[in-house]
Amino acid sequence: SKHVLNAQVSIRAPCCKQWFDCSECHAETQDHTLKKTTEMAFACKKCKKAFRKDMSNYEESDEYCPHCDNHYVIEAKIPRAVVGVEGEDARVDARMLKDERDPARTGSG
Repeated sequence: SKHVLNAQVSIRAPCCKQWFDCSECHAETQDHTLKKTTEMAFACKKCKKAFRKDMSNYEESDEYCPHCDNHYVIEAKIPRAVVGVEGEDARVDARMLKDERDPARTGSG
């Protein structure tokens, strides 16, 4: 995957029933938005077996493949080139985070 270099699983998009390494891959190749679902289908890249997870009841043990125990929830290694493309999104996020602090509260007290 060009977005997540060390992806351990493929995720099946519930909307189009195709396999993607990450939501970015889906966004790049499809003309519709990724449908959110509580039950996600995964395919382990280590043992090549598929499994399902209920995302509304997700626990620490669910970070491992039920077949081969591969830890598939890992910190994503993202290629540097992608960061430049997504720089604008990061700025928007930073602005939203700043807005959460109430400006009225800072001056008093």
